[in-house]
Amino acid sequence: MTVWFISDTHWGDHRTINIHRRPFGSVAEMDAALVANWNAVVAPEDTVWHLGDVARRPSDVPALLAALNGSKHLLRGNNDPPGTGAASGWASVADYAELDLDGRFVVLGHYPFRSWNRQAKGAIDLHGHSHGRLKPMPRQFDVGVDARGFGPVTLAMLLNPVPPLRPA
Repeated sequence: MTVWFISDTHWGDHRTINIHRRPFGSVAEMDAALVANWNAVVAPEDTVWHLGDVARRPSDVPALLAALNGSKHLLRGNNDPPGTGAASGWASVADYAELDLDGRFVVLGHYPFRSWNRQAKGAIDLHGHSHGRLKPMPRQFDVGVDARGFGPVTLAMLLNPVPPLRPA
């Protein structure tokens, strides 16, 4: 079982294509790519923490969750109305979480923290909300799709990034 992180999918929201300069010609293309990217890496037995801002319409969330692999946990974002959290398909819904993952203490929430629990002891902060536009602090990572190639990431991927290939 692998644990994955993602944020700011904003399924069904045409505004994100323009505001965040997403490389999609339509909402349908964006939504399909986000689902395909998720299911390409997340296995049915995996766990995914969605750090908020799921979809424009809460009524779309149950069908989306049914189409996505893994056990899904939501940490609500500023664009998640009550209906998003109430949708069937979430393993849990909260505003904040702390995990011990692979021997690392990890703090999770939609918003980036200036300081977080156990920060001085090496804890890691994973967040969304800033769409890749916030300068990170040490051990702080934006897991929003705009900052991470439009798909979920693991802690290992964040801590040990693979440099892009350079043409010969």
